[in-house]
Amino acid sequence: MALDGIVIANICSELNNTIKGGRLYKIAQPENDELLLTVKTGNGQFRLELSANASLPLVYLVEENKPSPMTAPNFCMLLRKHLNNGRIIGISQPGLERIIDIEIEHVNEMGDLCRKHLITEIMGKYSNIIFCDGNRIIDSIKHVSAQMSSVREVLPGREYFIPNTVSKINPLETNFEEFKDTISSKPMPVHQALYKSYTGLSSLSALQIINDASIDPDIPASCLNNDEVYHLYNIFNNTMDLIKNGDFYPCISYENGIPADFSSLKLSMCSDIAHYDSISSLLRDYYSKKDSVTRIRQKSSDLRKIVSIALERARKKEDIQTRQINDTKDRDKYRIYGELINTYGYNIKEGDKSLSALNYYTNEEITIPLDSSLSPSENAVKYFNRYNKLKRTYEATTIQLKETEDEIAHLESVATSLDIAVSEEDLSQLKMELADSGYIKKTYNNNKKIKVTSKPFHYISSDGYDIYVGKNNYQNDELTFKFAKGDDFWFHAKGMAGSHVILKTNGKKQEEIPDRAFEEAASLAAYYSKGQSQDKVEVDYVLKKEIKKPAAAKPGFVVYYTNYSLIASTDISKLVQCQ
Repeated sequence: MALDGIVIANICSELNNTIKGGRLYKIAQPENDELLLTVKTGNGQFRLELSANASLPLVYLVEENKPSPMTAPNFCMLLRKHLNNGRIIGISQPGLERIIDIEIEHVNEMGDLCRKHLITEIMGKYSNIIFCDGNRIIDSIKHVSAQMSSVREVLPGREYFIPNTVSKINPLETNFEEFKDTISSKPMPVHQALYKSYTGLSSLSALQIINDASIDPDIPASCLNNDEVYHLYNIFNNTMDLIKNGDFYPCISYENGIPADFSSLKLSMCSDIAHYDSISSLLRDYYSKKDSVTRIRQKSSDLRKIVSIALERARKKEDIQTRQINDTKDRDKYRIYGELINTYGYNIKEGDKSLSALNYYTNEEITIPLDSSLSPSENAVKYFNRYNKLKRTYEATTIQLKETEDEIAHLESVATSLDIAVSEEDLSQLKMELADSGYIKKTYNNNKKIKVTSKPFHYISSDGYDIYVGKNNYQNDELTFKFAKGDDFWFHAKGMAGSHVILKTNGKKQEEIPDRAFEEAASLAAYYSKGQSQDKVEVDYVLKKEIKKPAAAKPGFVVYYTNYSLIASTDISKLVQCQ
């Protein structure tokens, strides 16, 4: 997990610099597994969130308050009884464990000065918030009985200890000999050997340490020579020194504009990172952006299901129609049979079951089956009727197949648009498109269509050219036929669903525009297409004035007859997107 021991150390360092020495002004429990502490210090008021949520355990400073239940839960009432107006005298982390221990000094009912510990364990589904007096558990936000865990009970009156179930080493206290013995004994890839041997290291932080040491992370650790192990130890030890000294570099790495990972180490192995002065602001940004993507995915699930079902039906229909067309491929044979029977029918005797005749189309001798109960002319009519029936089937089914193929292309383009939707406004426009196409019922508000405010993506190329990307078919049509001028360039992934991309030329001729601008526009067309998961995608581009829209064509469908092509990368991490 990205929220490793190094990030926890960063959080402890930040909390010691902000709320240490402050007093607990309010204690609230907005959720069953979450606390919100309001701390007053000489530098102002801070809100600290402690979450033991199984899917998202966190400890960080928040800016907004959260509503609390009318009746406080028992755990919250207990904390208020003991800790209200208590002073935070320290925030610590044992070793590099994913544990934060907040030590609080308070006056008890007898007027004596006491110290208690509020310990947050950030361990996935085993996360917990435990209130202790020394090593004795007073209570916890989650009770863990012996039936639930054979390792440790978390119940009032029990002893508190940190379970060591995986026998990892504290990286802050290692030395070269121990490091060498630990790493060299592991036959697994060296980056796995690191994070599986030492407490608090994630796969990401291990990869970064390996990268700083310029060692291939996939080399088996047991295959490293003594010099490589010594060099890796020095890099590893330098990283631990940074942690001990509180020298952190909180940052988020992005992949194509989407937050991918975060760390408190400088991610020099990543090309697109954003640095933060505060780990709490990083966590707020990271999880809010991730939450936004997740929320849009959830909200689009119904539309995805509709599109998926429609696509499945259309593809079944396509298979049936293709088989029907294949069944008509011999239709011309029956026409030739009829013609040859009319030509050589005088050679047919009563009761003949076949006719051997020269096919004057191929100059080959062929044998034509006959119905002995029918006359030659009746046999010819029978074959002509079969030919005409197959011909009608072929012509009608060919038209139907073309309509089905257009429907599949349209639905695939909608599916691609759902993948790149980033807001509820984008989903509203897609819902409108599906309604206009008859896949869902139209939605009206006071007999008026819902106003849609979704706008195309807007990027700036490295050379300062404006590039626009349609998020859906309606925007594609708008961009291509209303926004773009005749001398602007139009881009689209070849032979697959994708966005229309417009490169604004500002009246310049093709030879005056840098090649890099064309490559970056093509990369956008490749990324915002069905081929997004590929490294390279072939992209067509042409002057906008060459683009035509057939009459009665579906939204986003265009034709062009002359074009350029290039192979474009789907990496758009270096492009600047305008807000």
